[in-house]
Amino acid sequence: MEQELLIWVRGTGLQIAAAVFVFGMVYRMLHLLMLGRKMSLAEPRGSEWSGGLRTMWKRSFVSTKLSARGNFTVIAGSIFHIGFFVTLFFLSQHIDLFRAVLGLHWPAMPRGVIDIAAVLAIGAMIALLVHRFIDPVKRMLSDFQDYLTWTLSFLPLLTGFMLLREIGFEYITLLTLHIASVEL
Repeated sequence: MEQELLIWVRGTGLQIAAAVFVFGMVYRMLHLLMLGRKMSLAEPRGSEWSGGLRTMWKRSFVSTKLSARGNFTVIAGSIFHIGFFVTLFFLSQHIDLFRAVLGLHWPAMPRGVIDIAAVLAIGAMIALLVHRFIDPVKRMLSDFQDYLTWTLSFLPLLTGFMLLREIGFEYITLLTLHIASVEL
C-alpha cells in the first residue's frame, strides 16, 4: 500500500501539482498584465528600474523606524526564507530532482549546512507562529488562511528534516509524506 501511494505521489500527484502550479502562475500573470497601470503624471526623476530596485534593497533590511516587534518579524522571516532557499536549492536530493525534471544541476552544500539551515528555518517559523499568538494585533488580524499558509509552508520543511534524519517513521512513509506535503 505504501509503495503504491509513493508511486502515485511521485507520478500522477506530481503532475497534477505541477499543472495546478503552472495554471495558477499563468492566471496570476495574465491577471496582473490585464489590470494595467495608470499613467503616471509625475515628471520622472530617473529610471523606474533603479528606483524600484533601490526600494526593494532598502526594504530587505531591518529598519530603525520599526518597533522591536516589527524587527523581530523581519529578522525571523528572513531567517525562514534564507533557510528554506538553502534547503530547497542546495540539498543534493533536491538537486537530483531538478536534474531529472529540468536537466539543471549545480554543486550541493554539505549536509551539516543544510541541517543548520533547515533547523533555523523551522525554528523561525515556530517563533513567528508563537509571536502571532502572543501579539494581540496580529492575533486579531490572523484568519484561517494565515494558519493554513503557515502549515503548508512548515510541513515540507519538517517532513524533509525528519526524512533526512530518519525520525519517526519508516523511510518510505516519510518520503511519501514529504512529497505529498510539497504537492499540497
